Amino acid sequence: MIVLVIGAAIILLVLAYNIYQESQYRKQLREQFGHANKDALLDSQVNSVRDGAEAQSVMNTKIVPPADEVNKTDDSSAEQSETSVTEEKVIDDTVSEEESVSAAQAVSSAPDNAAAPENSAAHIDMAPLSRTVPVKGRKALLDVRDMSKQPLPWFDVRFDYLAYIALYQPKELHAMPRLSSRSRFRLVGCTMDDRYQIAEPIPSVYYQGFVVGLQAISRSGLLTHEELAHFGEQANRFAEQMDGQLLLTDINTFLDVARPLDDLCARVDQTIAIHLVSRTNVSGTELRSAVEKQGFELGHDGAFFYADTDGEPLFNIVTLDNTPFTSTLLANQNYRGFSMLFDIVHIPNGEKCFDQFMDMAVKLSSQLGLDLVNDKVEELSTEWLREVRRYVVDRQKEMKQVDLEPGSELAKRLFS
Repeated sequence: MIVLVIGAAIILLVLAYNIYQESQYRKQLREQFGHANKDALLDSQVNSVRDGAEAQSVMNTKIVPPADEVNKTDDSSAEQSETSVTEEKVIDDTVSEEESVSAAQAVSSAPDNAAAPENSAAHIDMAPLSRTVPVKGRKALLDVRDMSKQPLPWFDVRFDYLAYIALYQPKELHAMPRLSSRSRFRLVGCTMDDRYQIAEPIPSVYYQGFVVGLQAISRSGLLTHEELAHFGEQANRFAEQMDGQLLLTDINTFLDVARPLDDLCARVDQTIAIHLVSRTNVSGTELRSAVEKQGFELGHDGAFFYADTDGEPLFNIVTLDNTPFTSTLLANQNYRGFSMLFDIVHIPNGEKCFDQFMDMAVKLSSQLGLDLVNDKVEELSTEWLREVRRYVVDRQKEMKQVDLEPGSELAKRLFS
């Protein structure tokens, strides 16, 4: 009896010690992940890529979406109205009067029915517009209102805030204008043969007008009214320097169109993360060999990426603690595992690609002896995978409803 009691006590002690080790193991992994909220089966809130400090900080932005979240955009019909605009004045001693002009507005108030072609500005009058008062006795080479009606493939009026500049005489572009902003801009020029092209400071190339487009939506969010007004002031100074007449898109009208699209972008901008973890360690050499056999390559940013047939990255593999992979570290140290990332907005054909993504994860898990877990260090279930696949399909369906194809050039601009 004494031997049995001692044996039972030893067994209980071993079990208690194993439970303690398991608890410490899970705690350590949670600290490494810097995880988002809960998984798809726990009905929690999620963090989009925008919730991170930077889009590049992948370990702070990866999420596991809730199963019951289905966001659908409301259908809205196109509205037409006439509004008046006030002509604004360039700072010029020769200009002393202000006048009003009117233009037709044909802009949808929500992005669902936006008909602009991918990565282009459709024939949509973003009225009301404001412009400088024409200088008496001088006629611009172009009509700024006619310029605003040109279908320019470099812009999309739903999220590019546009300024039009018509010159009074042909001029070369000696240097690119300094339009400081947290967002990117494009400068398109109209040459003397009435052709629009990306403007560059090339000698002997004369322009009769310019269109400046400021990308107002990105992963940093939508630019504010003040930021757009500041851009307008800078465009005004550029017009002065080039001796031209300025026409600006009305900020309030632009924001009415851009806000619904920005809301949708924030909603669909999600990154799915699957973690592959080891209960001990896996050598960097073995890890690299396994992922490269699956077609991944080590990128300059310290992450492995899997490219499609066109060479565009589809999936990424990063470390659990957000440190970069390097050839030296992979050859000399061990890892507790890694994370595989699926960026919904950048991957075309989400359902098919997600199946491919999970197939790779399962193969790597088997080859390296790793556990597939979510941010709560819980093993992935078939139900979890089904819900995540549905979530991916729903988010990409929302994008397609506004002519925003996942993985397209337009998507790359918006989610950059």
